Amino acid sequence: MAEKMVDKVVRITKNPEQIRNICTCAHIDHGKTTFSDNLLSGAGMMSEELAGKQLALDFHEDEKARGITIDTAAVSMVHKLEDKEYLINLLDTPGHVDFGGDVTRAMRAVDGAIVLTCAVEGMMPQTETVLRQALKERVKPILFINKVDRLIKELQLTPEAMQERFVKIIAEVNKQIEAIAPKEYKEKWQVNVQETVAFGSAFHNWALSIPYMKKKGISFKDIIDAYLAGGEEYKTLQKKAPIHEVVLDMVIRHHPNPKAAQEYRIPRLWRGDLESEDGKAMLNCDPNGPIWACITKVVVDPQAGEISCGRIFSGTIKRGSEVYMNQQKQNTRIQQVFVFNGAKRDIVESIPAGNVVGLAGVKAYPGETLSLEPSVPFEAITHIFEPVITKAIEAAKPADLPKLIEVLRQVTKEDPTIKVEINEETGEHLLHGMGELHLEVIENRIKSEKNVEVKTSPPIVVYRETVTKKSGQAEGKSPNKHNKLYFTVEPLDDKTYELIKSGELPTGRVKKKDMAIRDQLVECGWDSKEALKMRDVHNGCVFVDQTKGIVQINEIMEMVLDMFEDVINAGPIAKEPCVKVRVNLVDCKLHEDAIHRGPAQMYPAVRDGIRTAMMDAGPLIFEPKQILHIEAPVDYMGEVSKLVSNKRGQLLEMNQEGALVIAKAKMPVGEMFGWSSELRSATGGRGNSSLVDQMFEKLPNELQEKIIKQIRDRKGLTESQVGA
Repeated sequence: MAEKMVDKVVRITKNPEQIRNICTCAHIDHGKTTFSDNLLSGAGMMSEELAGKQLALDFHEDEKARGITIDTAAVSMVHKLEDKEYLINLLDTPGHVDFGGDVTRAMRAVDGAIVLTCAVEGMMPQTETVLRQALKERVKPILFINKVDRLIKELQLTPEAMQERFVKIIAEVNKQIEAIAPKEYKEKWQVNVQETVAFGSAFHNWALSIPYMKKKGISFKDIIDAYLAGGEEYKTLQKKAPIHEVVLDMVIRHHPNPKAAQEYRIPRLWRGDLESEDGKAMLNCDPNGPIWACITKVVVDPQAGEISCGRIFSGTIKRGSEVYMNQQKQNTRIQQVFVFNGAKRDIVESIPAGNVVGLAGVKAYPGETLSLEPSVPFEAITHIFEPVITKAIEAAKPADLPKLIEVLRQVTKEDPTIKVEINEETGEHLLHGMGELHLEVIENRIKSEKNVEVKTSPPIVVYRETVTKKSGQAEGKSPNKHNKLYFTVEPLDDKTYELIKSGELPTGRVKKKDMAIRDQLVECGWDSKEALKMRDVHNGCVFVDQTKGIVQINEIMEMVLDMFEDVINAGPIAKEPCVKVRVNLVDCKLHEDAIHRGPAQMYPAVRDGIRTAMMDAGPLIFEPKQILHIEAPVDYMGEVSKLVSNKRGQLLEMNQEGALVIAKAKMPVGEMFGWSSELRSATGGRGNSSLVDQMFEKLPNELQEKIIKQIRDRKGLTESQVGA
């Protein structure tokens, strides 16, 4: 009897040299899910007729209805190369920028990425974003140029013209790798035609790469002839050059196995001691070492409950293993272990290091580190963009309120880029998301999959507060008048802010003297003594302890930092989050008796001190802005620029490429509601735009008062509740 797929998978999991953990990533609509379908059918998991049409990895109803991938899907398959079987764990990721967080998390679990680009459109802004996410997590890219059939049928290019186009796309991708990759990989990870590039059509299920053309004696001319012959002739290409064979051969040859990848990925992902037993076990991907795993995704299944998907870096996870969750600081027991098979999961007894795995019974959040003993967790998974749009959400029936709170907890687990905030004072539940589509999808899922009827407010923009100059000393006094703290506040310098934003400077509290952090800050122009006194990095703001010779300072430091974070989360002007602020504790006079400086005394003193200092430092509101890449037919050039300027936007560049005009514009998010439908109606339904970057910039002076008043009215804040 033939060996079952599941048994095959389990057999190979024990041999890390024969495993490849990979993901697909690309701009929206460049064909990732269609491509993954074909790989599945090649592995014998799906009929060939349906491949490319079934979209087996889009298993939410709304993904099928909208024709886009929203969640990352995982699947394990077996591929043979030169009589050796290899296990390929594939994650199919979304392309729409609103779901970019899912891509970032998938990158933590894999070692290699197949970057797809469209042969007609070339490199797009979102391709650049996913490449940046891959390289940040030390994931090696290879390139697949998709939709080549369109070059032949629609554009009717000659083989020479097609090759020119491929060379241009490859050069663009390499230029990006050169710009974004860490120093040691700029050269090493360039893609080249001889080895790490393939081209084909996912929809018609064929692909070619130069090694494959040599091996099978197929040329470009054969492909063009098959299409020009008319009728169904192109179907013969599936037999001659099946996509799964070409691509998976390339993956096995040029993507690293888990053992090789963990040697250079672990030092980047884990800040613990690499010489310790744990460190060595992870560097060697040791199946007999202590358990270390990182959860990258949580799916709530109606039958099985919460399924956590993650990557095992060391040890072997068995059913019933006891593990410790480092973020939630509690022990838990693993009830079941799964291997993925598209929408299905197969239960297995145990899975060793180097594999992608599903676990039941672990009530974890994405980004969680599982280990045997409490230890240093993996680097937090940082998302490239922050949520900038918010909706208030409430249950339509008051009886559903407890259920809604439970559902919102599940939603943040399934998609950590959604932030849920429950405002105790007003009883509001706020959903913060990446864009209108993102929040709309989440809202629909709450109604259709979780069966809770909800009402939502129109979208609200999240602003930021900041300061413009250095304040004088501000005093914060404890209610019992025995403790006094003195603060100054100033704008954080751009270089340090960029380091925090790029993720190179770790966020969180600094417990011990860290020379690596000191060196980074000195490079940004800090004084070396001062750099050692930085105590906390939170939401793009820093706290520095400049006091000297105060005996009890360590006893109160945690309380001071609690309140520093509290003020940064809700600033003094309108209780919006702060950005680019540096808070200095200059001096303090403390009561000798610890009982007189507990939280009830210290919290108000710190909060008032920092808020007063901020109000003295020229506080301002910053608004979120997005840089958009806009495409429309040339005839509508005037309409596009008019639309941008009507929305307080500024055009950064405008170029013509063939019959298209391609513009880059910086737009305030506050003016962008309904943007996509307005862009379509202004361009006869043919314009589209995608997000390239996002930042916070000063709101024009004439709007400051108006917006501050609007925010305060919406939050029901009185003058006495804010620092005004």
